[in-house]
Amino acid sequence: MTMPISRSAPDILCIGSVLWDIIGRSTSEMQCGSDMPGRITRLPGGVAMNIAMTLARFGMSPAVLSSIGRDAEGEELVTACGHLGLDTGYLYRSEDLPTDRYMAVEGANGLIAAIADAHSLEAAGDKILRPLVAGPLGTIETPYSGLIALDGNLKLALLDEIATHPAFAKADLRVAPASPGKAERLRPFLLHRRGTLYVNLEEAGLLCQDVFSDSAVAAKALLARGAARVLVTDGGRSATEADESGHRTQVPPRVTVARVTGAGDTFMAAHIAAEARGEDRDHALASALRAAATYVSGEPPL
Repeated sequence: MTMPISRSAPDILCIGSVLWDIIGRSTSEMQCGSDMPGRITRLPGGVAMNIAMTLARFGMSPAVLSSIGRDAEGEELVTACGHLGLDTGYLYRSEDLPTDRYMAVEGANGLIAAIADAHSLEAAGDKILRPLVAGPLGTIETPYSGLIALDGNLKLALLDEIATHPAFAKADLRVAPASPGKAERLRPFLLHRRGTLYVNLEEAGLLCQDVFSDSAVAAKALLARGAARVLVTDGGRSATEADESGHRTQVPPRVTVARVTGAGDTFMAAHIAAEARGEDRDHALASALRAAATYVSGEPPL
């Protein structure tokens, strides 16, 4: 069994995809069928992983709950997690399931195409939640009461279970879809009015089955659909945080875009870290937008 990297308890749990990101980037604009020179990198990735890495850079102590295979790629990934300051002691390690991967192509004009191969995470199902249901992190009788960052790569049935399971009743759930294609998996959190949802404008539209002109309109629509609290981003145009007490909209700093994959995860992690530091809602939103803008520009988000 992989042991935690430290004896201290994690101050946030990141549940979802932990995999290898294989990203091809070109400095030229690209279209369907383009064949361009560029760079191809392989880095630890996945929504839960990206959030955890950024949280660690902001001084938090995240643990990852996911499925990683016992293949060579899995061993490399667990080692990489440890080097990045992540607690891997609660991972589900399967002998039969391979380590998941994500592949994307980016041009100067943004994301061209991507494929997420998270089948092993889906196949593992509720096995990744055992530390929260049967200890040591929590049980049904003594539920975990800290922060949880949750991504939508999990199956809809499992997300619905998390939204209603007594082991999660006291947790501060922060939830994001893995991609627009999986945004509708977050419907249980609207239905049961649970958690804080982090979505972009397209994902908000899919959840509400509508098209929105800006982040403020989308945020209000999500609240009307049952969301307890939302943060809606709209690229470089605006971002809105809202709950029943009110809403606030801010415009991110202008930067030259060097990368886009992982920007939403960086925004979410930076916002969680800002609130964990005690920042009020206006300052936390501003901190998250600055971190995301810095990331998109190609610099580390600190």
